[in-house]
Amino acid sequence: MAAHTYSILFYLKDKRLDKNGKAGIYVRITVNGRRSTLSIKRKVAPEHWDSRMNRVKGKEEEAKELNYYMTTIRHKLNKIHHHLIEEGKPFSAEDIKVRFLGKGEPRKMLLEVFEEHNKQMKSLVGREFALGTWKRYNTTFKHTAAFIKKQYGKNDFPIRDVDHKFITRFEYFLKFSKECNHNSALKYINNFKKIIRMAVANDWIQKDPFYNYKVKFKHVEREFLAKEELEAIIRLDSLMPRLELVRDMFVFCCFTGLAYIDVKKLTPNNIVTHIDGSLWIQSARQKTRSKLGIPLLPTAMEIIEKYENHPQVKNGECVIPVLSNQKSNSYLKEIADRCGISKNLTTHLARHTFATTVTLSNGVPIETVGKLLGHKNLRTTQHYAKIVNKKVSDDMAILKVKLAKGSKKQKSSN
Repeated sequence: MAAHTYSILFYLKDKRLDKNGKAGIYVRITVNGRRSTLSIKRKVAPEHWDSRMNRVKGKEEEAKELNYYMTTIRHKLNKIHHHLIEEGKPFSAEDIKVRFLGKGEPRKMLLEVFEEHNKQMKSLVGREFALGTWKRYNTTFKHTAAFIKKQYGKNDFPIRDVDHKFITRFEYFLKFSKECNHNSALKYINNFKKIIRMAVANDWIQKDPFYNYKVKFKHVEREFLAKEELEAIIRLDSLMPRLELVRDMFVFCCFTGLAYIDVKKLTPNNIVTHIDGSLWIQSARQKTRSKLGIPLLPTAMEIIEKYENHPQVKNGECVIPVLSNQKSNSYLKEIADRCGISKNLTTHLARHTFATTVTLSNGVPIETVGKLLGHKNLRTTQHYAKIVNKKVSDDMAILKVKLAKGSKKQKSSN
């Protein structure tokens, strides 16, 4: 294709001021001297327009937002221009405008795009994604479909029409209609954000509706067992087989830091002899696929030995036979009652107990704990360190009260 000239210019139609004294911003596309113009659906007061730089003056939030929006439009027009050159066919400024507006092309629909994304993700489960990740995206898809049906009375929604209002309404829907707590709702919103960012990258949507949307999770204190509570569970005897099995699995998690799904996937092949002759668990976290290397502590080793003659273990299916996560959590509540523990005992609480009571509280460095837990970011582990520090602070406060009482008694006896 012959060489051609190409330029983009943003300008104001000064003579068409609205009742607030603002003029519409337009963009002029020029190819080989021939022009095509379109409104960017934004307005600004002429005195705030820099005609030399083709941008809004000032550093206020409104000025920044408008300039960012124009930069985005320029980027998209340049991309269209580049694609047309690659196609090798003659084109005009009007062709660029038509493509930018999406005319002549079928509209991308939100749920269609979302469903296709989830299908691809499902095919990569076990290689790039954990099953739980796909399930969360699938649930997000269902919530999105239910929201569109309730809010707009439609079976799908044009992806280019998703805006800030759509997102805030969706968040409210999750909290009110689906009764999600704040953090759960924002996790679904974050999953939804991936689909929108994909649409922005593919030019299916002009402006990122998440640009001014802030996600702020609420801090949640993670529960864990104190040393005395953990010992009470270990000492618990006269248990029926189902409770004993769940108790042993829970204690094993407390002394390895493994999540329920990682224990379930564990096989004898994952127990290896280290260079120093000790036994280690070598595996990968189901959730993040990060590699794990965990030295087996005596308590964990005793539980493995306890079940080495179990049929499932002898067949190489597992290291410890486990029940379903739902049943395990149900039986753990029975165990908690028998031990007089009021905390909400779940399989995942065992992982928190390993991080705090078993390791950090016994002086294991935070970097080592993070590696044992399979954390990719140290900030994730630092949350546990804060919990331990708070526990130390609380314990010292109790000690101060006791010492103060003892001091008063001594003075009174004198």
